[in-house]
Amino acid sequence: MNGILTWNDLNKFRVEDLDRVNGINNSYANLRLFGHSENDVLVTFYRDRHSWCPYCQKIWLWLEFKRIPYRVKKINMFCYGQKESWFLEKVRSGKLPAIEFKGQVITESDNIIAFLENEFGGLGSFITSNHLRVTRELEREIFRSWCNWLCRESFNFLDNSLRQKRFKESISKFDEILRRSKSGFIDPALRDSGKIEPGIGDIIFIPYMERMNASLIYYKGFNLRSNYLYVDKWLTLFEETSIYSGTQGDFHTHSHDLPPQMGGCYKEINEKQIAFSESIDSGNGLGNYEFNKNYDSKYYAKLALERVIKHKENLLKVNPYDKESFDESLRSALTYMITGEVVIPEKVSGKSLRYLKNRISVPRDMPIFSARLLRQSLNKIELQSKDNEIDKIPLNHRYDQDPKNFIYNN
Repeated sequence: MNGILTWNDLNKFRVEDLDRVNGINNSYANLRLFGHSENDVLVTFYRDRHSWCPYCQKIWLWLEFKRIPYRVKKINMFCYGQKESWFLEKVRSGKLPAIEFKGQVITESDNIIAFLENEFGGLGSFITSNHLRVTRELEREIFRSWCNWLCRESFNFLDNSLRQKRFKESISKFDEILRRSKSGFIDPALRDSGKIEPGIGDIIFIPYMERMNASLIYYKGFNLRSNYLYVDKWLTLFEETSIYSGTQGDFHTHSHDLPPQMGGCYKEINEKQIAFSESIDSGNGLGNYEFNKNYDSKYYAKLALERVIKHKENLLKVNPYDKESFDESLRSALTYMITGEVVIPEKVSGKSLRYLKNRISVPRDMPIFSARLLRQSLNKIELQSKDNEIDKIPLNHRYDQDPKNFIYNN
């Protein structure tokens, strides 16, 4: 092989798309059956289109671990697009998540889970169980201490040090609960097969723990997993399940989708913060700190390729830079991802590759494993460009991620 692969060449490496309905958990599904008939579906789940909403992730995980058949309708978040008018007629506040059950609409994630538990039974414990009260209070305590450290700008070392100390105190309590757990979970759920899975006591924690892991390492240089052994083991237990990894975002996605949602995230410049954030932004990722699971790199590279080819025309259309050379530069990156061969285009469109790399959203676009391989391949070819101009990612909104150009092509 001695050249950049054509689209026809690349197409030969594609794998079949996932079985969205009965296969492993995935972000593209509009219907999940778990072997049931479509007539058995009673739940319609309204979640955000980009899979950024942590409260949506909570409901998503509960439905998947409980294996309740459901329909999915995807709604824009205000930070990246116009909220659908038909949804606002159904839910005036526009709040996500929401479910619809036999014509009844329920909002607020805890209320939704309590309602679902009443209809289908619990997952581990019930969310209103007395023995989970302290656990739920701790989750809110950790959330507040994280927000206080991440989202409040400070101009002196003492303030940051105090906020960090309070976060560490809170997360240490969580680590201690996990240390005492024989299963590694807070609220283990035992399936008929004898397999232990996370219960609701774990599911209420995981969405924000995932985001804390990403944001603190990017903005503060604070490595959650290396500092808290039992939190690391707990995250690994989740990551070993295809149900969770189907919902999991990567460090790059969370680091850049959180600022407009949280009202700002502030960097604490230090040696580790600079190194970690540069590795995340480059697309290299942070190895096992990001996800601790082995995966078939050849398969997930081909799955990334399948997703790019599916959206190729729109990707070429919406990219604002160097349109005349983007096509060849993109094929060069895909050639490297699939074959390992570096073939440099006559004109490398570094800025257009950078723009694409910065807008891969996980798990919206592809699984976390595929995204790492694609980001690394884009970065490999991008580095051959003499153009070092920075592609700025918006902080106050993410209208650059408006889904209108892709909404009918998922």
